[in-house]
Amino acid sequence: MLFLKPRIDPLTQTVLDDGELLGRLVDGLGSPLNVVLPQRVSANVAAFRDAYRRHRLNGRIYFAHKANRSSALLRQFAATEAGVDVASAGELQHALSAGFTPDRIMATGPKTREYLWLAARTGVIVNADSPAELSELASLVAAFRLPRARAMVRLSRFQSSGVRVQSRRSRFGFAAGLLTETLDLLGKHGDHVELVGVAYHLDTVEVREKAVALEGCLAALDECRARGLRPWSLDIGGGFGVNYLADPAEWERYTSELAQAVLGNRPPLTWGGHGYGLRAEAGTLRGSLALYPAYRPVAGAGYLDTLLGTEAPDRRRPLGELLLDHMYDLDVEPGRALLDQCGLTVARVLEVRDDGDDVLVRLDCNARDVSVEEHGVLMDPVLVPLRKPAASRPEGVFLLGNLCLESDLITRRKVFLPRRPEAGDLLAFVNTAGYLMDFTATEALLAPQGRKVAVVRAGDGTWSWRLDENYWPIHSQPPLHSHPEVS
Repeated sequence: MLFLKPRIDPLTQTVLDDGELLGRLVDGLGSPLNVVLPQRVSANVAAFRDAYRRHRLNGRIYFAHKANRSSALLRQFAATEAGVDVASAGELQHALSAGFTPDRIMATGPKTREYLWLAARTGVIVNADSPAELSELASLVAAFRLPRARAMVRLSRFQSSGVRVQSRRSRFGFAAGLLTETLDLLGKHGDHVELVGVAYHLDTVEVREKAVALEGCLAALDECRARGLRPWSLDIGGGFGVNYLADPAEWERYTSELAQAVLGNRPPLTWGGHGYGLRAEAGTLRGSLALYPAYRPVAGAGYLDTLLGTEAPDRRRPLGELLLDHMYDLDVEPGRALLDQCGLTVARVLEVRDDGDDVLVRLDCNARDVSVEEHGVLMDPVLVPLRKPAASRPEGVFLLGNLCLESDLITRRKVFLPRRPEAGDLLAFVNTAGYLMDFTATEALLAPQGRKVAVVRAGDGTWSWRLDENYWPIHSQPPLHSHPEVS
């Protein structure tokens, strides 16, 4: 059996152990159901702050809002020291309504004129991606007689002279090689835009590429100061990752066996022989595995710690030391990493049937409700039985969605469960809060999107719940009358 057991923290495990609670929630609110755990937020923010302390650095930890639409989680982040990175006018409005003040908000992403106006009007930092955005921001400030807008410029396409590493092409950002022209543009708009820093965001987990980009931003900041500007911050974006699996050996074994299945040396492990990027050509394995590295020994705050301890390719000193020497703030924008263990997605089993040698399990959800395939994350769901089952052996099953589309497979791989499910059982996909819960959810074929509920565990072990939109951080605190010193 090729299990890929998920990593589960104690709070999530406590929810999974309470099958009666999950059953009542799904009965009342429908399947699929997204369960968020706001109580986990503070620990994730604290882990990143600890990494800052180890390198004696200051700066803002921005939660990347796009990773989850939850109001409950956003409001809980507002109750911590974290800021928020918003990527649309709607997300900016959501952040302001959740309790974030403008000084804690960073506006990123492709920007409409309306989005830029609201950002300038409220005074949030604008992370500009192009000369057109910067010029549009300046024109809005001038036209509406607003205070100078605070802005960062996102740089891309870095190169290093010391090593043969070049950051991959991105559709975002000013080319680092055109920094002189960028600073000329900032000088032109100096009455309306104040440069507060530079930024990068790379769609990669490769530390060497990020080290090249970080060192390139340090060089850019040096040039800014030589031009008389006074930026103080360097924003390195997100991409710190999450470790989804409990056992590295299971990950290594599965990927090895998948390769053998693609070559035809063992029975298929996937629907229709899907190879996740691998293919066989004349008995030779070709292609590359197009999967998220689901087992990551270094992820989240640990990845940030590793990056800051990495030597700059050209300056040959740890990047954290260089930031400290120049007294620059370090800003980060984690999404997935700040939502680690902050939620799960629960779906009802509708039907279980045999189809030749395969067992097919149809769930009351679709592939976009729990988008593990979309993001290339392989991990087993947790079986939450409707009733105490008779003893049975583990079984491999294919999980089908509820849409009348051949492509609606919850996962293309055969999933191994501790026993054969039964209609009415629940399957819980854990650690889905970061991008896997609702990032791609739609109402295709008039199938409703999964609702979201926030659950909170009290000190006496009991659970309370509220619809996501009705949760506020005060609900995770004891009532005032429980404190004797409050009259």
